[in-house]
Amino acid sequence: MTTHNGDRTTDAGRLDGLLAKLDEATAILADARDFAKPGKARRVYDTARRVMLLDGGCAAIEARAQALEEAGAFNGSDWAHPQILIPSLTPHSLKSGDPDTVVLEALSELRLLAVARSAYEHPLISAEQAHHYLTQVLAINLELLFTAPSEAERETQGRLALMTRQLFSHLAESIGYEHVIDQLIDEIWRILQQRPIQVDPVKRMVTQIAICRANPEIDLGASGQGADRLVSSLFGPTQACREDPGLAVYGERLQSMDAGALQYEATGFARAMHDTGLVSAYHPVLLRHLLDHGDHLLAEALGLSSTGRDCLLCYRQLVQALIEEGVHPDTPQAVYGLALTLERGILYQPPVAPALWRQIGLPLTAWSQERLRLAYADAATPRARLIEGVLCMLGLPLGVGQGNNPTCQSARALSMWAYNDPDYLLQMVAWAARDDEIIMHFEGQPISSMASLSGVATTLPMDLDPVSLLVVPHLDRIYAEMGRRCIGREGDPHRWVNPEFHGWWAGRGFRINVDVETGQLEALEDFLRHFYASYHPYYNGNQPLIHPQPAGIAVTDSAARFIGWHAITLLRVNLDPQDVMRAYFFNPNNDSGQDWGDGIKVSTAGNGERFGEASLPFEQFASRLYIFHYDPLERGELADITQEELDRVIGHIHRSWGADRLPASGLQAHAGSS
Repeated sequence: MTTHNGDRTTDAGRLDGLLAKLDEATAILADARDFAKPGKARRVYDTARRVMLLDGGCAAIEARAQALEEAGAFNGSDWAHPQILIPSLTPHSLKSGDPDTVVLEALSELRLLAVARSAYEHPLISAEQAHHYLTQVLAINLELLFTAPSEAERETQGRLALMTRQLFSHLAESIGYEHVIDQLIDEIWRILQQRPIQVDPVKRMVTQIAICRANPEIDLGASGQGADRLVSSLFGPTQACREDPGLAVYGERLQSMDAGALQYEATGFARAMHDTGLVSAYHPVLLRHLLDHGDHLLAEALGLSSTGRDCLLCYRQLVQALIEEGVHPDTPQAVYGLALTLERGILYQPPVAPALWRQIGLPLTAWSQERLRLAYADAATPRARLIEGVLCMLGLPLGVGQGNNPTCQSARALSMWAYNDPDYLLQMVAWAARDDEIIMHFEGQPISSMASLSGVATTLPMDLDPVSLLVVPHLDRIYAEMGRRCIGREGDPHRWVNPEFHGWWAGRGFRINVDVETGQLEALEDFLRHFYASYHPYYNGNQPLIHPQPAGIAVTDSAARFIGWHAITLLRVNLDPQDVMRAYFFNPNNDSGQDWGDGIKVSTAGNGERFGEASLPFEQFASRLYIFHYDPLERGELADITQEELDRVIGHIHRSWGADRLPASGLQAHAGSS
């Protein structure tokens, strides 16, 4: 016991000495000029690494997180922008053989922990966002919490592998071990309720949960009880694959099953798929086996209603070809995409079925094939991967995400076409994948994606679904070129670009409440009255929204601070189950459930939302709106909205993104009234 206390005393002494050196190195880094900072940062990283290897070291770094960032520890790296960091990339950084990469990742996690605990008010990320990020990081890297370094880690990282475990022990203790798994499970279900097309990150998290539950050395206590459905949906949805026997064994079991057993399997798979939106790799094995066993079992395995069954029977050959070419164990989500495509009944639109036949035989350029291989490896052929992407986008038009890219306009366009004009989407895919070129028209003049200059994105996006991966780079360049052709015009270019880019149904009428030159609020009351008159059923003659409309919102964080402008699609305005008038919209930012501050929390479930929709009470939505389109030939009188409701909306604006945008007269009036 004496020796143990002596060791702790020695460690404490070493920690104090190293912290003094770290503080000195941080001060030197802070005083250095920008060009000299990279050279000075090395001493900070080396000292921080030694600190984090000691007991109490991570807590000490957390307390110094703000000073380290302000000194420039993250300058020139992706970690300088915490709002764009992706949890699924952290395993690569934390297991890197480069000490600086591991240390930078660790410093970033400790910085975000300080933000999550409200010890550091960060200008780019809120406490809630930081906590949400760390929960996912813990989930994806659960083995760093519960297992010792592997032989490979010891070989490549040495003592760094111990540092990452110290880090994760501190993170879990701070956030709470008992909450990690349960919060993760809640988070997975929340994301799945939105039915995203890209579910690989979710599948990785579910896999980590399954590994931890199966490891006898890991005691999760009472937590993790809600994971059963998630784990079984991927690894054992039915009795015949309950113990996850492997695809070959399962295929052999199917050969010996009679019609009753196959019916039982089909029903079990369909239920699991529609419950979660996740598809097991065993499901395609069953579906391909059932191609020779009649349409009834095929419909059961897809979980089709009468609408979907009728569509399957009418287009039996097309469905069979789609399954044969696009549904494989390595493209399991194609099953869900196919089921929902049939359920939507869009094959009855005359151009869609021929366009899908074209898609099946579509020759892909070498560039398209290479892009798909780079993003998804070689487990499935590029053609099969693209068919999976097409089926998922047609079946889940509101599941499109922009990834970690500034391409919300392009993601919105793909979603809108899949939702409203599916054959046009299929034409875009054909042009991009077969021709490496898309040509659109702006005010009668052709614009080629290959002749256009750079788009909004400065690098080729990779973290996208297969369709977006091929089409978005072309759309991005065309969108940017349309904007360039509006240079010199008075007003916001979206007035002309949005209808030309998205489709004829985008209203030619246009309203904006911000002066483009000054950034100040402009004609706010008229803007709101016009929006109510165009979209609120009580003020527009109870006219439902016919076509989805592009709109622009001012995004704010949970502290109601302005983040930036963002493109969304307004889908419908209806009373919710509580008889509150709500605006339902599509947000392409990968996760629509957000806290925008000032009591405005975006809902994705529980208020009448369909899969993929986000919603807000109408007046809260209006308070974040800055651009909308409307049909100038429809009713356009300013709405007879009550001043009380108008004042509530304007109050939300003034307390959030409009706080720094009040024109001089507005500021004086506000001051006088108070």
